Amino acid sequence: MDVARRAGYSVQQVRNLERDGVLPPATRTASGYRVYGEAHVHSALAYRAFAAGTGPVQAKTIMRAAHAYPDSGLLALLDAAHARLAAERRDLALARRAAEAIKAEPIEDVRPSDSMGIAELAAALGVRASTLRHWDAEGLVVPGRTTPRGARAYAPGDVRDARIVHQLRLAGYRITPLKALMPDLRSAGSHHDLTAALAARDATIDARSKALLKATAALDSVLALPMP
Repeated sequence: MDVARRAGYSVQQVRNLERDGVLPPATRTASGYRVYGEAHVHSALAYRAFAAGTGPVQAKTIMRAAHAYPDSGLLALLDAAHARLAAERRDLALARRAAEAIKAEPIEDVRPSDSMGIAELAAALGVRASTLRHWDAEGLVVPGRTTPRGARAYAPGDVRDARIVHQLRLAGYRITPLKALMPDLRSAGSHHDLTAALAARDATIDARSKALLKATAALDSVLALPMP
């Protein structure tokens, strides 16, 4: 099947895309064979690019809207796809600034002797114990274990998290952005690991942005062609 070859799909995948509304319905011969045209080829190419940029579920929604354009909200869907990528770029920039803010903080090589009680950790950081309790309630620094009497006891990893949060709070970070950032910062074994992870995310966003650009060009071709 020519549309499968040109779009890089199997024949069955092309049929599935038609079934899902990604491709416009094919015309049929008198004997029931499907007949595909340029609109199907460009629709398949547009879907492939959108799937790379937004994921297959959203890509299908966009393509269905394209076939019902202009009464389908297509333009709003495209705007939303670009807006999501823009938001991810803003979050990434926030994470990069956070990484720089904690660059001087050792985020690896924690030692058993780093374990502390809440009063001891508050004194070491120069904050109030109530601040640590607030960070606990917000899920930023949650003590890994407690004493039999229920007092907070900060394990070495918890102490590290508290030092990172403290540095970022001093750098002006608010609680809500910190809650989004901490999983990445917590999972980084070292500052080098964190920098590499952020660079990989940056490359992924760039690739998805390029896919959206390619998809939009292919979609323009779809809209310019007469539907079967």
